[in-house]
Amino acid sequence: MGSALRNARAFFGRRKGHKLRPRQAGLFETLLPRLAIDIARPAPAELSALFAEPVRSVALEIGFGGGEAMLAQAKANPQIGFLGVEPFVNGMAKALAAIQAEGLRNVRLHFDDAVSLIAWLPDASLVRIDLIHPDPWPKRRHWKRRFVQDEMIEQLARILRPGGELRFVTDVADYAAWTLQHLIRSSHFDWTAQCADDWRNPWPGFTATRYHAKAARERRSSCFFVFRRRRAGPNFSESF
Repeated sequence: MGSALRNARAFFGRRKGHKLRPRQAGLFETLLPRLAIDIARPAPAELSALFAEPVRSVALEIGFGGGEAMLAQAKANPQIGFLGVEPFVNGMAKALAAIQAEGLRNVRLHFDDAVSLIAWLPDASLVRIDLIHPDPWPKRRHWKRRFVQDEMIEQLARILRPGGELRFVTDVADYAAWTLQHLIRSSHFDWTAQCADDWRNPWPGFTATRYHAKAARERRSSCFFVFRRRRAGPNFSESF
């Protein structure tokens, strides 16, 4: 990945909130090192090699918050490996505690911004990418900080298998419109919605996060977008 993309979306925001409890802090010393993805080493040809138990495919969640959605999927689908990215200390602490409590063996973690992990991942190595309630950066002067940008979409297309899905949720109408505009003009994705209910209602198996529940309590409707990775065309290799 070139220097332009490395600098395309630096991390913005606080990495830590309230003080961790001793048990949570301890998991950063004991459990996280066992689950952390070592991007200093070359990625394996098959990402299934990252997991202690056999998995048939691998999915990614970018910015998993407290891990509610990712870990519910991991528990329900032990045959799928899940890569989770979260740069915030408190969110990572919650996820580590839940992984330990549930004894999950099909989750690997990246405690940093997503850009470096995405650059490390092999081409066509994922079946799904989830981006659930990302920071909308509502002020116009901050729109360049939004995760959904043309160059990032190119990279997400690179790591998704043909037919794989990019799933996106937001309760901010402006960010929903922004995302649709960027994805619809991409040559790599098709929006799967056939009617309004397809994006007004959650996809099957969606697990509400605490942020999603807060948005619902405050009567902010969410949009649920699913985009499918197109099959490789004749100029596919020239795009990357």
